Amino acid sequence: MTSNRFANYTWAVLGLNILVILWGAFVRATGSGAGCGAHWPTCDGQVMPRPETTEMLVEFTHRLTSGVALLAVVGMLLWAWRAWPAGHRVRKGAVASLVLIIIEALVGAGLVIFEWVAHDTSLARPFVVAIHLINTFLLLGAITFTGWWASGGPPVRWRGQGRLGWALGATSVGLLILGASGAVTALGDTLVLAAGLRPEDSPLVAQLVELRIYHPLIALASGGLIWLVWRLAQSHNPSPLLNRTGLFLLAAFVVQLLLGGMNVVLKAPVWLQLVHLLLADTIWILFVLLAAQALAVSEAKKSL
Repeated sequence: MTSNRFANYTWAVLGLNILVILWGAFVRATGSGAGCGAHWPTCDGQVMPRPETTEMLVEFTHRLTSGVALLAVVGMLLWAWRAWPAGHRVRKGAVASLVLIIIEALVGAGLVIFEWVAHDTSLARPFVVAIHLINTFLLLGAITFTGWWASGGPPVRWRGQGRLGWALGATSVGLLILGASGAVTALGDTLVLAAGLRPEDSPLVAQLVELRIYHPLIALASGGLIWLVWRLAQSHNPSPLLNRTGLFLLAAFVVQLLLGGMNVVLKAPVWLQLVHLLLADTIWILFVLLAAQALAVSEAKKSL
């Protein structure tokens, strides 16, 4: 793969977005989402407030870093527009990244404006939280594809891939559902363990407690799909890089299952929730890279 400044910048943007995502999870886990009140994009009605509480400091820091991440993606798009020709896949990846990070900001704004934060128990909240996570994964995927292509990765072709294409599609959906169910489960942990709410206190809490069992079941099914994709990819487009990516992906998924068990036993401490989310993001990125390698099409074949 080719190393260049734009590719290095894109991978740095990916790392920055992961840090912002983790800080957002810290905001949720510590109940700091209402730190700026129901104000957006200002914080407590001020552009640059003087934080009066820890919650305000945590939430305002998240907004600042989110703004930096947005500007970084804008910079990535402008750079891609200058460095790559019209219609190039790197440009398309940068455009998709910008669209998705704007959606990310709007969903986050909705959570704040409608006050679906902190210890709120509105029934709409888990649906928005799930949408937020799915969009987050799509954003990370778009930036990953952009970095992969900018680093010299070949174009991909989904059509005509037979069983591999179907398996990749099913696994993509499975991992998105798994991530969304994890976000909803984490919300339940915040309301039950951090806020001290009981099922009899809220219909939402009662539903979240009942739904907890489905997250590990979805995880086991997703693990099986990942193994299937790796085996199909090895036979479809074998390469040492693809084999290593698949091994790292499977190893990360096994560790993630162990961390999920620890999360239950230790009653979801904040630090473990962050590690669990970091590994979830890593698994998704590794899967995107595996898909890019499995669906790779040489320029010679593309021109046929």
